[in-house]
Amino acid sequence: MLSNRQLFLANTAQTSASPRLIEIDRAEGVYLFGPNGERYIDLVSGFAVSNIGHRHPRVLEAVADQLDRYLHVTVYGEFVQAPQVALATQLLAVLPERFDSVYFTNSGTEATEGAMKIAKKFTGRRQLIAAEKAYHGSTQGALSLIGNPEYHQAYAPLLPGIAFIRYNNPDDIGKIDTSTAAVILEAVQGEAGIRVPDLSYMRAIRKRCDETGTLLIFDEIQTGFGRTGKLFAFQHYGIEPDILLLAKGMGGGMPIGAFVANKAVMDVIKDNPMLGHITTFGGHPVSCAAALASLNVILNERLVEDVERKAHLFRRQLQHPSIREIRGIGLMFCIQLDTFEQVAYVSKYCADNGVIIDWFLHCATALRVSPPLIIKDDDIAAACSVILDALDHL
Repeated sequence: MLSNRQLFLANTAQTSASPRLIEIDRAEGVYLFGPNGERYIDLVSGFAVSNIGHRHPRVLEAVADQLDRYLHVTVYGEFVQAPQVALATQLLAVLPERFDSVYFTNSGTEATEGAMKIAKKFTGRRQLIAAEKAYHGSTQGALSLIGNPEYHQAYAPLLPGIAFIRYNNPDDIGKIDTSTAAVILEAVQGEAGIRVPDLSYMRAIRKRCDETGTLLIFDEIQTGFGRTGKLFAFQHYGIEPDILLLAKGMGGGMPIGAFVANKAVMDVIKDNPMLGHITTFGGHPVSCAAALASLNVILNERLVEDVERKAHLFRRQLQHPSIREIRGIGLMFCIQLDTFEQVAYVSKYCADNGVIIDWFLHCATALRVSPPLIIKDDDIAAACSVILDALDHL
């Protein structure tokens, strides 16, 4: 009989020539477990998904309760579904007043696509501006916003009317003009290797968008739901976007995303044409129930309040001559090394010794660290010890 690993390689589409082939049997809290009893401390959180850890009891309870009621019932917008209503109400309650309309999607990529559409429709403009080395998803539209030609060439032509600026570089802000429908920026750049913008830069972007009638879209797909030490990263900057993109840490481990705006912007999808953006599974009732439970865990257990202390604990323990920089904010940071070969070695060493760590699409010389917000001090110490051991072996 073929093993799961053999069947995975034979039957499942591969996204690289060298998959890591770490087999997972179950997960709990900050730990992943292999079929032979292997235990891993998860410092990646499924790429910033498991903010409250794996299989949180409140999420499991909410999922089980919804399973007893109904699963999918009809396409988006036709039925009043209590899980959607409750989640939208709670989500808007923790956001600024300018946000009063939520559109639930399957993923962050679909949230990006929806936001691109409403920005164009609302402004009547066609140009979109994104940042170099951005990542907003992998569909044709979202891929068009990735400022890295290496990821464009094989799939060209992509969407027209996309311009790029350098992230955190005020010299490019003048490219935003009255032909620009929207500027889309990550609140903190993720796949570029955790680039935290200057406060003055973000405020200058907001000011320029206001001057030109341009919508400002913040992608908080990775940064949202407490990862940076605020519930949402834009709260660090003292400004608000016009459209907010959410996903990943939103669902407590279940697939869900959203784009959020005010009704004036969102309502453009209601007519000319009617059903201007639709989705079969967006806002799935089980995912909404899980997301509401997850948000309530973050709020009720006050997880955001301890993020900065835990981030400082990581930084204090990760002292090594091979580390060039620790760059990031809250529990979203990277360990900058010199070469990809070093990164690959450390990543493999860590996995072999019970710690999951990874790298970035646009920054192959840094290691990604984004653990569940519930991580305990002892697990931070244990993980840091393995990382330091790996660095000692370089």
